[in-house]
Amino acid sequence: MIDKPDKSKSDPWRVPVAVAQIPETGLHLDIEASPAERVAMAEVGDLREVLSANASLDVTPMSGGRFQIGGRVRARIGQTCVVTLDPIENDIDEEIDLIFAPPEQIPELSTLVDDATEGDVEIPDPPEPIENGIIDLGRLATDALYLGVDPYPRRPDAVFEPPVEAADPDSHPFAALKALKAEDEPSGAKKPKKP
Repeated sequence: MIDKPDKSKSDPWRVPVAVAQIPETGLHLDIEASPAERVAMAEVGDLREVLSANASLDVTPMSGGRFQIGGRVRARIGQTCVVTLDPIENDIDEEIDLIFAPPEQIPELSTLVDDATEGDVEIPDPPEPIENGIIDLGRLATDALYLGVDPYPRRPDAVFEPPVEAADPDSHPFAALKALKAEDEPSGAKKPKKP
C-alpha cells in the first residue's frame, strides 16, 4: 500500500466550484493541470514527475443539497522501476463516482452506508462533505490520481533475479561445531573405524 500524500502541504491542483452556482441541469467540466500544478502533484505524491493530468467530470444536483460527481481522471506519470531503477512512464485512468453532501448530513448518511454493509447489496462510498459551500474538483481529481498509482512500478520486461552467492563452506550452520570438534581431537589421533 502506498503512503497517503502529505495533506499538510497545500493542495497541488485546485478547481473550486461554488455549489450555489451549479445550475439545476448540472455542470460538465473538463479540467487540465498546469505545468506548475503537475510539478506540485509529483512532489506531494512522491512521484518522479506528472507528465499530464486531466479530468472530465459531471456535477449533478440531487435532493437535500447533495451533488453527485461522476467522470474520469487520466494522467501520465513518471516513476522509477523497482527492479531495474530505470525511469518508466505509467498511464492512470481512474473512474470517479462520489456524492458530496452538506456537513450536517454526513453523520446520518454515513450511518446509512454502515447499515448497508450488513446486507447483500453493493456498498456505496460514504459521502464527502461540501466545505464552505465549495466542491474542489481539482482535489478530487488529484486524490483519484494518487489512488491509481502503482506502488511497485516495473518495466514489463523487468525480472527480479536475486544475487547469486557462492557457497562458503565455512559459513554453513554446522561449521562452528566442526571447528570445535577439530579442536577437541588430539593431533595425529586416528578416528575409530566403523564396524
